[in-house]
Amino acid sequence: MTLAELREAEAPPEIGALYARLREASGVPLVNLIHRHLATMEGVLPWLWAAIRPPLEDGSLAGVRERLAAAIDLPPLAPLPAEAWAAAGLTAEARPAVANLVDVYNRGNLTNLILLTAIRRSLEGTPAEPAPPPPRLAPPAMLPAPPPLPRLGTLPPGLAAQVEALAARHAGTVVPSLYLHLAHWPALPAALPGWAGPLLEPGRIAAARAATLRLAEAEADALRPALAPPGPIPPAHGAAALAVITRFTRAVIPDMVPIGLGLRRLLAPG
Repeated sequence: MTLAELREAEAPPEIGALYARLREASGVPLVNLIHRHLATMEGVLPWLWAAIRPPLEDGSLAGVRERLAAAIDLPPLAPLPAEAWAAAGLTAEARPAVANLVDVYNRGNLTNLILLTAIRRSLEGTPAEPAPPPPRLAPPAMLPAPPPLPRLGTLPPGLAAQVEALAARHAGTVVPSLYLHLAHWPALPAALPGWAGPLLEPGRIAAARAATLRLAEAEADALRPALAPPGPIPPAHGAAALAVITRFTRAVIPDMVPIGLGLRRLLAPG
């Protein structure tokens, strides 16, 4: 399933300015799919930016992001041997570039999972559970910019099928952008299941999703006092925005957080 989105190169000036502020505040050099989709709903992205700006800028989001990443349990994963990387037809120079891309998605997914879970629970009226106060960290440096995000429909059919096969391991119908982005290295989508083993098994994905969601809700509640929504969410799109935020925070993003962290272990120098 392809979601409507406003890509960065296509964004009108007002949305482009919000994209720039999101990138700067998070240290993520791209705008993730959830924000590109919410930008198609008039008034929603400006409302969301106002709501999440304080914890992004005061260092508290960075603190809970590190705390969440450290708490997520992963299967044993050793760095991929250089021989296995080469056997897949990938160059040694590609490995740090792929690792940089995974770092970008890990930071973006952790950021969005915590902030959007906090927004979701606030919109639902869910009482906040007691949580340790968020530690405050200095704003992170901007990560290296990745290559442009391909479009699924422009990939060669065989490569597109491999990307879709990775997405089919998940319960939803959205193709995660990380899988699409990895198609810049055409050998990767086919090689990943063999390298990642249990990390990409559907049963393990579901269990890791549930565990990650529980941890993220605790960190989200720690941040909720810092949210500053400028009034109610725009009513014309409130229900649709909450529905997609719910979908992403309950399935799409908590699926990809453990996978991204595990892939980063595989990509460490072997």
